[in-house]
Amino acid sequence: QVQLVESGGGSVQAGGSLRLSCASSGYTYSSPCAGWFRQAPGKEREGVASVYVIRGTAYADSVKGRFTISQDNTKNTLYLQMNSLKPEDTAMYYCAAGCKSSGGYRYWGQGTQVTVSS
Repeated sequence: QVQLVESGGGSVQAGGSLRLSCASSGYTYSSPCAGWFRQAPGKEREGVASVYVIRGTAYADSVKGRFTISQDNTKNTLYLQMNSLKPEDTAMYYCAAGCKSSGGYRYWGQGTQVTVSS
C-alpha cells in the first residue's frame, strides 16, 4: 500500500522560502512520475511542478524561476523548494505520484498548508 506524507508547510512573509517534503512508502522516486499541486480556497486545484523520468521537470508559469522540484532517492522523498514566496502562493499543497495510463496520478498525499502574508 502506497502512502505519501507531506510536511514542511507553514506561515511565512512575502519574499520568504519554504521547502515541502513528500515522503513515500511503497512508491519509489528513482524513476519518477510525480508532482506537486495546490488548491486555494474557492479555486480549482492547479498543477505547480512535475517530474517525469522521460521529459524531466515542468513548472506552472506562475512559479517558474521561484520553485524547484527535486527528489532524494536515498530517502524516497520528493521536495518542492519555494523561494520568493508571494501571498498568491497561499494554498494547500499536495504531492502526487504514480502516473496512470489514462492520465493523472494514482497516489495523493493529505496536503500541507502554506500561508504567505504580505
